[in-house]
Amino acid sequence: MWILALIFSQCILNVFCEDLRSSLYFVNASVQEVVFASTTGTLVPCPAAGVPPVSLRWYLATGEEIYDVPGIRHVHPNGTLQIFHIPPSSFSKLIHDNTYYCTAENPSGRIRSQDVHIKAVLREPYTVRVEDQKAMRGNVAVFKCIIPASVEAYITVVSWEKDTMSINAEMSRFLITSTGALYILDVQMEDGLYNYRCMTRHRYTGETRQSNSARLIVSDPTNSAPHILDSFERREVMSSHRVELPCKASGHPTPKYRWLKDNRPLEPDSRFRQSVTGLLIERAHSSDTGTYVCEVWNGYGNAEVVGRVHVKESLKVTVSPRKVKGSVGSQVSLSCGVSGSEEYQLSWYRNGELIYPSNSVRMTGQNRENLVMAGMAKSDGGAYQCFARHGKMSAQDFVQVILEDGTPKILASFSEKVYNINEFVSLSCTVKGTPEPRVTWTLDDEPVIRDSRHRISYYSNAEGHVVSHLNISQTQVPDGGVYRCICNNSAGRVSYQARINVRGPASIRPMKNLTAIAGRDTYIHCRVIGYPYYSIKWYKDSNLLPYNHRQRAFENGTLKLFDVQKDVDEGEYTCNVLVQPQLSTHQSVYITVKVPPTIHPFEFPRFSIGQRVFIPCVVMSGDQPVFITWQKDGRPIPVSLGVTIDNIDFTSSLRISNLTLMHNGNYTCIARNQAAAVEHQSQLIVRVPPKFVVQPKDQDGIYGKSVILNCSAEGYPVPTIQWEYSKGAGVPQFNPIALNSGFRIEGLVNGSLLIKHVLEEDSGFYLCRVSNDVGADVSKSMYLNVKIPAMITSYPNTTLATQGEEKKMSCTAHGEKPIMVRWEKEERIINPETSRYVVSVKEVGDEVISTLQIMPTVREDSGFFSCHAINSFGEDRGIIQLTVQEPPDPPEVEIREVKDRTIALRWTMGFDGNSPITGFDIESKNKSASWDTAQKTKDVSPQLNQATIIDLHPSSTYNIRMFAKNLIGKSEASNELTITTDEAAPDGPPQEVQLEALSSQSIRVTWRAPKKHLQNGAIKGYQVGYREYSSGGNYQFSVISLETTGDNAESLVLDNLRKFTQYGVVVQASNSAGTGPSSTEVAATTLEDVPSRPPENVQAIATSPEVISLSWLTPPKDALNGNLLGFRVIYWANLPDGELGEIRNVTTSKPSLELDGLEKYTNYSIQVLTFTRAGDGVRSEQIYTRTKEDVPGPPAGVKAAAASNSVVFVSWLPPLKVNGIIRKYTVFCSNPHPTVSSEFEAAPDVFFYRIPNLSRNRQYSIWVVAVTAAGRGNTSEIITVKPMAEAPARILTFNRTVTTPWMRDIVLPCKAVGDPSPTIKWLKEINGTPAPVVIDSRRSVHGNGSLVIRTVKAEDSGNYTCVASNSFGSDKIILNLQVQVPPDQPRLTVTKTTTTSITLSWIPGDNGGSSIRGYILQYSEDNSEQWGNFAISPSERSYRLENLKCGTWYKFTLTAQNAVGPGRISEIIEAKTHGKEPQYAKEQELFTSINATRVKLNLNGWNNGGCPITSFTLEYRPVESPSWTTAQRTSLTKSYILYDLQEATWYELQMKIYNSAGYAEKRVKFATLSYDGSTIAPLVKAPNVSVVVKSGEGLKMMVTISCVLVGIVVIFIGLLVLRRRRREQRLKRLRDAKSLAEMLMSKNTRPAEPINKQQQTLRMHIDIPRAQLLIEERDTMETVDDRSTVLLTDNDFGETQKQKSSTVTHTVHYQSLSQATGPLVDVSDARPGTSKSNPTARRTAKAGPAARNRYASQWTLNRPHPPVSSHTLSTDWRLPTPRVAGSVDKESDSYSVSPSQDTDRARSSMVSTESASSTYEELARAYEHAKMEEQLRHAKFTITECFISDTSSEQMTAGTNDYTDSLTSSTPSESGICRFTASPPKPQDVSRVMNMAVPKAHRPGGELVHLPPYLRMDFLLNRGMTCSGTSRGTASGERAAMGQACLEPQKSRSLKRPSRMAPPTPTEAPQASRDPVAQWQPGSAATLPHREGSELAQAAKLSTSQESLLDSRGHLKQTSNPYAKSYTLV
Repeated sequence: MWILALIFSQCILNVFCEDLRSSLYFVNASVQEVVFASTTGTLVPCPAAGVPPVSLRWYLATGEEIYDVPGIRHVHPNGTLQIFHIPPSSFSKLIHDNTYYCTAENPSGRIRSQDVHIKAVLREPYTVRVEDQKAMRGNVAVFKCIIPASVEAYITVVSWEKDTMSINAEMSRFLITSTGALYILDVQMEDGLYNYRCMTRHRYTGETRQSNSARLIVSDPTNSAPHILDSFERREVMSSHRVELPCKASGHPTPKYRWLKDNRPLEPDSRFRQSVTGLLIERAHSSDTGTYVCEVWNGYGNAEVVGRVHVKESLKVTVSPRKVKGSVGSQVSLSCGVSGSEEYQLSWYRNGELIYPSNSVRMTGQNRENLVMAGMAKSDGGAYQCFARHGKMSAQDFVQVILEDGTPKILASFSEKVYNINEFVSLSCTVKGTPEPRVTWTLDDEPVIRDSRHRISYYSNAEGHVVSHLNISQTQVPDGGVYRCICNNSAGRVSYQARINVRGPASIRPMKNLTAIAGRDTYIHCRVIGYPYYSIKWYKDSNLLPYNHRQRAFENGTLKLFDVQKDVDEGEYTCNVLVQPQLSTHQSVYITVKVPPTIHPFEFPRFSIGQRVFIPCVVMSGDQPVFITWQKDGRPIPVSLGVTIDNIDFTSSLRISNLTLMHNGNYTCIARNQAAAVEHQSQLIVRVPPKFVVQPKDQDGIYGKSVILNCSAEGYPVPTIQWEYSKGAGVPQFNPIALNSGFRIEGLVNGSLLIKHVLEEDSGFYLCRVSNDVGADVSKSMYLNVKIPAMITSYPNTTLATQGEEKKMSCTAHGEKPIMVRWEKEERIINPETSRYVVSVKEVGDEVISTLQIMPTVREDSGFFSCHAINSFGEDRGIIQLTVQEPPDPPEVEIREVKDRTIALRWTMGFDGNSPITGFDIESKNKSASWDTAQKTKDVSPQLNQATIIDLHPSSTYNIRMFAKNLIGKSEASNELTITTDEAAPDGPPQEVQLEALSSQSIRVTWRAPKKHLQNGAIKGYQVGYREYSSGGNYQFSVISLETTGDNAESLVLDNLRKFTQYGVVVQASNSAGTGPSSTEVAATTLEDVPSRPPENVQAIATSPEVISLSWLTPPKDALNGNLLGFRVIYWANLPDGELGEIRNVTTSKPSLELDGLEKYTNYSIQVLTFTRAGDGVRSEQIYTRTKEDVPGPPAGVKAAAASNSVVFVSWLPPLKVNGIIRKYTVFCSNPHPTVSSEFEAAPDVFFYRIPNLSRNRQYSIWVVAVTAAGRGNTSEIITVKPMAEAPARILTFNRTVTTPWMRDIVLPCKAVGDPSPTIKWLKEINGTPAPVVIDSRRSVHGNGSLVIRTVKAEDSGNYTCVASNSFGSDKIILNLQVQVPPDQPRLTVTKTTTTSITLSWIPGDNGGSSIRGYILQYSEDNSEQWGNFAISPSERSYRLENLKCGTWYKFTLTAQNAVGPGRISEIIEAKTHGKEPQYAKEQELFTSINATRVKLNLNGWNNGGCPITSFTLEYRPVESPSWTTAQRTSLTKSYILYDLQEATWYELQMKIYNSAGYAEKRVKFATLSYDGSTIAPLVKAPNVSVVVKSGEGLKMMVTISCVLVGIVVIFIGLLVLRRRRREQRLKRLRDAKSLAEMLMSKNTRPAEPINKQQQTLRMHIDIPRAQLLIEERDTMETVDDRSTVLLTDNDFGETQKQKSSTVTHTVHYQSLSQATGPLVDVSDARPGTSKSNPTARRTAKAGPAARNRYASQWTLNRPHPPVSSHTLSTDWRLPTPRVAGSVDKESDSYSVSPSQDTDRARSSMVSTESASSTYEELARAYEHAKMEEQLRHAKFTITECFISDTSSEQMTAGTNDYTDSLTSSTPSESGICRFTASPPKPQDVSRVMNMAVPKAHRPGGELVHLPPYLRMDFLLNRGMTCSGTSRGTASGERAAMGQACLEPQKSRSLKRPSRMAPPTPTEAPQASRDPVAQWQPGSAATLPHREGSELAQAAKLSTSQESLLDSRGHLKQTSNPYAKSYTLV
């Protein structure tokens, strides 16, 4: 899951960072108004956000940043604006009814949100009214709920009541309109008998109101003109919404209606519908806006309703382009498109700031919708927003403008070159930049003049780069020189130059005299044309330059003079060019030096107003004449300032006689001469001390309002004003006030202090201090007196009273005295002198308490009372809602549903007496019976408004009534219901049948139930019929029946449909009486899918050597599964060396294609597929076509060398482009060339030829030509050779790369000739230095000089040098040997999952030096050992597995194959298809209804978890019964009814729901009701019938004992569950080990070797990815630990006898390639250069290519058996604690040691412990722990190699570490595997010898077995064989014998001995005879324990067994054998 989480977060991050590293966005830009109740407050989150996180700020619409007001308004750190709940007195329109916006800012820019209007609604007392109405019988009556205008916008009419009965939709003559009006149609006389009232609810405070009761006065019809009852004046509606235009009139005869729009009759439109209330417009369009007229008339008159309808479109703004990337200096244009309104105001913002037109910013268009910005600066980047506003609506859109540096950059240019005269010259410069750069050309700093020979052109390429060419035809000598291309645009300038030389007589371009400026550097250029020339030298006064440090001469003829001096550097300079050795030319140039003026610095001292000033400006040096001028602030000094300037010679002075503030400024003295103009500037500041303009004065401030404390001052510099504050009226102690914009207290520009919201604690002294560092500071204090307006601080919001009792209500007021308090009742002032009302007032401290007393209370007192507090500074009020409680009114009962045996009731509660209803009583009786015998149901929950009366008789009439109860009492009886039942089939079809295509094979059908009045009963279910519309389809409907869900909307998913096919669907509804009519047929088409079949009849014909023509047939239409978009052709070359060429693909829309540009005479693999919008379809089978043959290319190389005075040897390489089959080679020999004197032919497989009978010392020309069937190819290069005696050694073999698969013999040729015959020597490059090749059993040199390497390994890769030499010379070649290995593992990932498919993708690993030929994908269900596999094309990088199980875990591996074979299998990854086991929703009630004999179950709560339900079982039984009754075993329905249950019985119900992901079970208990509808007693959980406890103490003791026992049982069960889970987790990881052990015993197929009589035990070490599996011997039976150890008996491995004195350790490695012999592959972490046999050589050897050395031999360190049978390094490896024999430390890495008797040999052997540690630190711990072992205490340790990570090929080697050195000081943190070696010292006694270690070579072979992919490996365990060899033989057969595996697996067939056995050496034989331990010798094979014949037979028998090694508990089956093996997962 963490992989999926990581992929998901990366997807989310990529979406946000597609184009920008940071971005801004809106999360909810639709919020434009927030209305809330003042009593609740609100939180308004800022709708903007960004990445990285943004800074959020809030502002008022005026642009003023808002500030926190304690307890009223606060902005949280996350940008949320909070408005707290407030009393009415704290309401501020600035805060609580204002428009806000927020901004979000981060490095990418700043955006502002749309305007959000925030409004707090105060709790207002209000009443609603209904007026009496008049109507004629048969006419229409309209009642309206009259709501006060102040609250009308917040009040909604929720219902109408007729008397106490709620009016609903089932009352056909009563209709409630969308505006809340009540229509009574076809008025009857009885309608005048009822009272009518409306119920309203406040949308924000939730308050409800009930109106007064109104009556309808009904009269008989009389002829009358129409009278308008309901009308409208204006309606505003949003687009796509519904609008109702009321128009209703009364009159007799019944009036007629006609509608007009804009004085025209309404056009027919299905959206317009005339209803009872008027005109309904569905889905309003903007075109519906207009004036509507409703004309009403009858025979006695007419009337009309005129109203305006305005349909508003939602404003939508779109800024284009969406992505803007420009450069600095470029022009950016943005366009803002607005839809939804033609009238709007548009404004542009940059980073939240309003943009105004300027010189660089233009806004065009009728509404300024186009923004054009020229000359963009870097600061102009960021977010640009366009806002459109119309009324209260606003919308915006924004784009990010990114500005890049557009400075030109030269991408390609020309270089220095030499041309001949008349040669064509073309120079080019390629440059990029924005705006597009302009390129100009110069020659020797002079512009290139265009003429007939000089042409300049430029163009822009596809990348937008400018390419400029300068072409020169008929080049002449003057065209030589330094050419420069200069590229510039508005962002910058760049140039490039290089010299072009034209051959010809050299000369110097004319030079002009120069003027230099003293003190600066200058350059003199000597432009030389012509080529060649020898040198350029400079002279001055006949002196060669340079002759001092300020002179530097460059080779290109440039002379640089540093810091030019007039006296020294002025004069004539001569450039002398040496044209020929004795010829030179020269030219002279004169340098004139001008000296610029130097001004003596001056500064203005500090001046005050009125003083005099004199400042001189003196020019100290510089050429005369000097001109001096003055400026002020960059402009000439005005005469009006009265400044006098005196100029004398080289000085100028400035005089001011009377300083004023006007003289402030910067004064500049400017001196000019012919050399330069210099200036010096100084600032004159006239200072004025500060003084007050406005002094602060004492003033008052009103709490909650704003106040300004005035204070301003003047002076120069402008004085600063600081405010200080002292709290209270005591002695002032002033402290500074922090003034910040956006805070409650803010300093104004003029120095005054603004307090935006005055608080009580603001009262105190304030000090205004003014300073400007001129004179003394001035200050003045004032006192702010905060006046508190009258505020109601305490009053009850709500209070209760009982009718008829006395009630008191109090209000507490606070504020400035005096305070007057008055009481009001719903806006009517209460007269305290009224008999029932008494008002009393008292003062307590600063507060005034007013009390209103009512005596006694009546129902009419319920309502709102308000107490008003008033003083001189304000007023406040508190609203108290008084509720007078009394018994409730009876409920209004109605029928909800009638069935044959049940009646469902629904009731509406009347007036609740202002006290919550506590319950209802229901009474029912037969119509003929009395109420005394009625069946009663008491205390029905007050939360219910419906109930069902059960066990009734069909076709019977019943009377039903109800009572309501509250805490005050019980109501009167409700209205009586008289009910008779009846049913019929539905009359109407289902409504709104809609189809939605979900996938290519499924469609969802949704519909709504038929109209209520057409259902004729409860709908039981539906029948869905569907049929195919396509040609040839079945036109008969397929019908699916399903039960109704009871919801308003029903749905069904049709599965297994044909792809991309149109289907028609109808739906029928049914109830218990029958089935209704069908709905109108609706059609839909399934979605597209990828084609399921490949193109057919794919044919390919080679039409030429480079072209193949393809044709194919399009798959049938039903296989396309969509609209065909085209065809894709995938092809690649199959190269002669077995490699694959580049895989290419071409798309076409036609069923034919020509592939051109192919390789000649090359075999191509071709596949074709079709694709649709859904993706690529199935590929066709590969076809192979070879391009036609052509003539070959020239041989790739030719060599010739003299072998004697008459013989020459010729060698050549085949052509690089063979283009066919080489038929022969022809060798040509001529003297002189090109006359052919001889012609020789050679076979196509021969590459050497001996040419005899040549003349001595005559030069011959030789070349070679290849010949194919197409003819003779191109000739090779022509070489010359002379036959001679005493010919030096020459090698005819070529330098080249030799590639070979591993484990083969390879010959590196080195054919040499010479006289005398040369000697051959071979070298191999190691660490960059060639060293002689070691000749051993694998490497030898043939007599012909070739080097032979047998069974080549990866480490044999490298550069080999062959050196041939004789007494007259030597020669050498280098051959690069590359060993191909199987490919590295791919990196496999899961990219997409669905319920039935998983898509995998992968990144290939290293190909091992050979092209990937394909992939094998293997997959298996979790917990399954059966694996499926798919072969995948090498061009694929993803694969989708279909038809998987829903909600199931799968595991996958992937293997790549190349020419060598299959490579490492990838790591196992797991993925789960979507879906989970079923679940029951907690919020769903299971039981819909329960009676005495029947229970209805609600099965809607079952959720299939996303996977189809496969089976459903429902069973039930009485609690006392042991047997279950099965109620249903079919599909899951929406509901189910259990019939024929026992009355008053407890039942147990269990349900099991299954799907492919698992199953869910639900068990519940329920009880049926008694016959009278009452419930039964609950179950007794622990009944005890036999024991009667008479005392409470006995009961307590029994309960205590039971609790203890239950607790113990629960703890025990918990421990068992925990232990079981832990064991299952371990056993899951050991499952693969079990399979491996079984395979190792049962799949042995190699012949067994002869068995040594030495009996040894076996220890097996298996490396698997991310785990190590150790199978090792145990000398004693131990208790099995479920966590890590499982025992194996001897019989499991076919061994019955053991020796405890020794152990043989085998390392089993993964073998990808199925071959008999070869090196081993460590699947866990094999890496380059892992040979353990020679660690020293490995440290000095140069690592070859990373992918070539992954596979190498393995060594392991063997630990002596007697001390401990298994030893595992613990996590704390440094502990020196001695180990107990046989102990095992869990969760660790392991090593082992085996004994040796040959101490010398043991000492000379490097011993390795293999550690699977993941870091060097862990390796260091293992190293330290190993040193503590007794037998290794004095060992010599060496780190041999470290594998850094899974994908790294680096190694780390370290020097030896004698005795006590620690490795922990250099422990890198990279993960991987490290190994170290230990060389034990020579022991001094026999006991020490017993503990020495020897290495065991692992060279087994084996066959591939059918294991899971990650355990698939060669068989490397032998249970009954020996192998030996000799070390003295030299024949290849002997070498092969030594190289054979010593650990061959045992076969059940006949045993065969190897061809040669290795006898022990004489020195070892006696010792071997004494000691049972087999000795290891270099070149010999190790031995395995010997078996007797019977044991072999038993082992062979066991090896074929397929029985499981594990018993039912997960342990291995045990035998009586005292020896057992354990394998530990580390």
